[in-house]
Amino acid sequence: ITVMETVCDGEEPEVVTQACLLSEFSEKGEARALINSLPDIHHDPVSREATIEKFVVIMDRYQEQPHLLDPHLEWMLNILLEMIRNEKSPPLMVHLCFKFLYIISKVRGYKIFMQLFPHEVSDVLPVLDLLCRQDPKDTETWETRYILLLWLSMTCLIPFDLSRLDGHLSTDPGLNRESIMDRILAVAKSFLRVSDKSRDAASVLVSKFVTRPDVKLKRLGDFLDWCLTTISQTSEITMEGTVTLDGALQSLAQLFKHGKRDDFLQYAPTVLQCLNQKRIAESNQATLRKLGVKVVQRLGLTFLKPRLAKWRYQRGSRSLAVNLAQSSVTGSVEATKTDLESVSQEEDYDIPEDVENIIEQLLVGLKDKETIVRWSSAKGIGRVTGRLPKQLADEVVESVLECFSFQETDNAWHGGCLAFAELGRRGLLLPSRLSDVVPLIIRALTYDEKRGACSLGSNVRDAACYVCWAFARAYEPSELKPYVNQIASALVIATVFDRNITCRKAASVNILSPQGTFPHGIDIVTAADYFTVGNVNNCYLTISVYIAGFEEYTKPLIDHLVHMKVNHWDGVIRELATKALHNLTAQAPEYMANTVLPQLLPMATGMDLHRRHGAILACAEITHALYEIATQKNSWVTDFLSSDTIEGLKNIHQKVCRISLVCVCVFCGLIEKLSLSKMPFKDDPVITGWQWLIDDSLKNLHLFSSGARRGIQDSALSALAALCRQYYQVEPGVANVEMQDQLVSQYLSALMSPEVLTRCGCALALGSLPPFMIRGKLQKILPGLQAACKVVQKAESQTEARRDAATAMSQVCVAVGVCAQGSPDRVLCEGNIRPVYEALLGCMNDYSMDSRGDVGAWVRAAAMSSLMDVTLLVVASAPELLSSDLVQRMMCCLVQQAAEKIDRYRAHAGTVFLRLLHSTDPAVPHIPHREELLSIFPPETGNSLNWNAASQAFPHITQLLRLHQYQYHTLLGLTVSVGGLTESTVRYSSQSLFEYLKGIQQDATVLQQFGDTLLCIFRDNLRNDRVSVPLLKMVDQILANGCFELFTSEESHPFCVELLALCKEEIKKSKDVQKLLSCVAVFCGMVQFKGDVRQKVLVQLLMLLCHPFPVIRKTTASQVYEMFLTYDDVIDDEQVLADVMASLSDTNWESDIATVRTHRNQLCDWLGLPRPILVTKVTHLGN
Repeated sequence: ITVMETVCDGEEPEVVTQACLLSEFSEKGEARALINSLPDIHHDPVSREATIEKFVVIMDRYQEQPHLLDPHLEWMLNILLEMIRNEKSPPLMVHLCFKFLYIISKVRGYKIFMQLFPHEVSDVLPVLDLLCRQDPKDTETWETRYILLLWLSMTCLIPFDLSRLDGHLSTDPGLNRESIMDRILAVAKSFLRVSDKSRDAASVLVSKFVTRPDVKLKRLGDFLDWCLTTISQTSEITMEGTVTLDGALQSLAQLFKHGKRDDFLQYAPTVLQCLNQKRIAESNQATLRKLGVKVVQRLGLTFLKPRLAKWRYQRGSRSLAVNLAQSSVTGSVEATKTDLESVSQEEDYDIPEDVENIIEQLLVGLKDKETIVRWSSAKGIGRVTGRLPKQLADEVVESVLECFSFQETDNAWHGGCLAFAELGRRGLLLPSRLSDVVPLIIRALTYDEKRGACSLGSNVRDAACYVCWAFARAYEPSELKPYVNQIASALVIATVFDRNITCRKAASVNILSPQGTFPHGIDIVTAADYFTVGNVNNCYLTISVYIAGFEEYTKPLIDHLVHMKVNHWDGVIRELATKALHNLTAQAPEYMANTVLPQLLPMATGMDLHRRHGAILACAEITHALYEIATQKNSWVTDFLSSDTIEGLKNIHQKVCRISLVCVCVFCGLIEKLSLSKMPFKDDPVITGWQWLIDDSLKNLHLFSSGARRGIQDSALSALAALCRQYYQVEPGVANVEMQDQLVSQYLSALMSPEVLTRCGCALALGSLPPFMIRGKLQKILPGLQAACKVVQKAESQTEARRDAATAMSQVCVAVGVCAQGSPDRVLCEGNIRPVYEALLGCMNDYSMDSRGDVGAWVRAAAMSSLMDVTLLVVASAPELLSSDLVQRMMCCLVQQAAEKIDRYRAHAGTVFLRLLHSTDPAVPHIPHREELLSIFPPETGNSLNWNAASQAFPHITQLLRLHQYQYHTLLGLTVSVGGLTESTVRYSSQSLFEYLKGIQQDATVLQQFGDTLLCIFRDNLRNDRVSVPLLKMVDQILANGCFELFTSEESHPFCVELLALCKEEIKKSKDVQKLLSCVAVFCGMVQFKGDVRQKVLVQLLMLLCHPFPVIRKTTASQVYEMFLTYDDVIDDEQVLADVMASLSDTNWESDIATVRTHRNQLCDWLGLPRPILVTKVTHLGN
């Protein structure tokens, strides 16, 4: 039982959670082995790649819990560094070790990992020298450069003046070596220009190195000048320029982040001026805009004094011990809050004018089109605001509020939400501002804007959920209490009704955020947990009903559906919303009837198409739900509805039809629901309008798009059935004769329509009529449908009509029922059952083809389903109506379909066959060979046998060949499978067939019977290419496998004679290349038979050597050549055989006919066969 069901039943849920948390680095042994194996495998590319892949898989498991690696980082680092420092290690192995180090740093994070690098004075020069030897352009070794730069960053932290490492550099004028300080700066600058990840590590190196006291005094100004010059003179048009700008901006951001304010304050205005002139915010590169925002916010923090705002809102302390101590003292909450009205005198200092420019740039960044820029801007707003006086900070909040104007784009809304989350999280959004902010966040939780074929706003809604998460942790519950009901309703609505799965999950995890202050929060989060809300149907139709059971959420959920989802741009959401309203009606029936329906009725007749579509569906669903409630109370639906509402529902059709006729499907749904609700419209003119709409829809399906036809047809048929049941009964079970005559006659006449879709719609309409509308007209309906099932030669394709007529025939039979001695005009009985079966069995032979392929398969599938339905119906009531010949023909046809080549229809036929065979209550009578069939297909086979799989189906099917009454149809089905084109079908069907033939090769009687059946199929399907061409291919395989070897001992065996005659007739005057080639292969296989047959076969082959088609001549010569190699007893004289083989191989059989005929005649002479005589066409000329 699911948690949802348990909660809804009022029982205590037993929640079982499965965590994916790891407790330790369990693969440490495997990781150690992989690292230790590097010296042995580094030279082998395959082993090297496999080892790297294994190590990556191990480490990636700890991406979400990297702290588990901490106890093991040191030994992994030491082993790898030992290999790197070993002078005997080849360069390839060194690079491999650095690759492993990078994999570890990627998982644990470079900030933690780099602290483990050795950083003694003795490490500086070796690391620097190794780094200088690297090729920055080598794309295979970038991990080496990345790790070396991080290592160098750590060695730069040694507390000694770097000039001490230069030795006598400054005193010896004869040496031109660079100082270590200059070398490191040069390396850093060079790697700030590379395009790989080494650029990021170079910026880290700069932040560690340039902020050293000794370097800062000598090189800080020069390095900043270099950065600003690079930024000013570099263009972002080229990729190289973009990379250079990226490196310079990264280094500036890192420097102003890690450097001391006093050191950098003097340079901040110059840097800001340079950035303003460069206009980084207008760059086309999102990464550059993000780095620009990072630098700007760091400049702002440099301009402002690093102090915490005394006016900020504080909730408790970061120390758990302090919080626990305060919680034991009365009034501790008040003690933790600063007096928000008083502003410390320490805040009275001048704010530089540049700060206003910086805040403006950050506010503009909130509206950037890229998320990474907006997110960085939001964090910058939070950081800078934390150092501003209260009044200026409030102005920042006011500016952020302007992002939530409906004139702004979704980017501005998203950025505003992120900014509010940061401000709230830092205590910079005072409780006095919540009254302005909360309504905007609630609107953001439902923000959705359609743009073209998609919508915008899922990121806004997700960010709004983040704001709720931040507020819940930033404010005391008492501060949020005035707004908790609004926030709770909005979050619950987002949890169950948001279109985006990410937003639903984000909202669900917030329901319990404000320390359990949400009404019924625990119950709701149990039912709507993170995983349950993943299914949108479950959210709309199940979870919403449970949550609506709590009074606080009932009306908000309903109102949201009515105002936001019924008119949603996505049709799927509109339909789900209307179904949800149906389910929610039971929670507030009076509110639905008195408030919601009056709101929906004007929307249902409005001009907006989406709104109208959703409103009409909603009116229909709510009315039907009210009817169900009224039925339970033994009252009428009209007891809930006012007269104005009833009149409004009745007039929807007339008002909207004057506006548009595009909502046909919706109106049919409305008709169905209002009919099922038994609205008091009997004998009202609106019924005539409804009937006209249904009939018009069914007769004009061809006017609708192909995608909408099925939906319109289904809804019209459902509406017709409901309309007839409610409004066309004079009394229970008695039809209105006038409407009965009218409907039956018009649908029967439409079965002769030249428009195929009109036939389809009207055939199915006859099948959907209630029983009382059919009785008395059965002798007209059944013949009409039977006629519609027949294939009319030389006519336009009516395949779909035949399919639907076959389906409708079974629907009519099931509707009226069976009575052996009943009236043929009222029930299925002895007088009309045979024509029904004859028509359906005739459909089983429909193999119509058009440009879409085997469209007749649709008809055959429908006929199979109909035969099953009618048979089970008859067996249940009057099994004596089924004659043995009908049952035999039906089962044989099903067997044939179950042996054919199309997987889907083979599976359907097999399922129907087993359903009838295994039917026991009662059993289908007269099934031939029932006991043998049950031994082949035991009852448990129905679930285990996969008919779609050729490997499973054909071994069972071929066993039916030994059952006389099924042999013909089984072999007929196998013929098109064995001789087909699909490789798997051909392989498994031929294997199963040859297994059977192998078992009967020594039984002359059974083999003769099989041969006779094969010839019978050939004879019955002569010139029928669907069967004859695959049959020739199958016969070729049978002959090639020596399956008829028993017949070769008798000269001119009747089987061979008949087969030769049929083959000659089949290819007579044929121009089908495939058929001719298949027949050539069969002729070559028939040479194994002795007597006159062999001579006649050779004559046929020699005649084909002069066929008008060159490809036939060439292939025949090749096949005959192989034939003489295979059957060496055809020519006794070795010299003649050599001459024949030479002629066949050396002659160009694609040359002109006259030349080829000379060689052919020579072959005839050698083989002692008469030369074929060319028949001259005689033309009679008129006067």
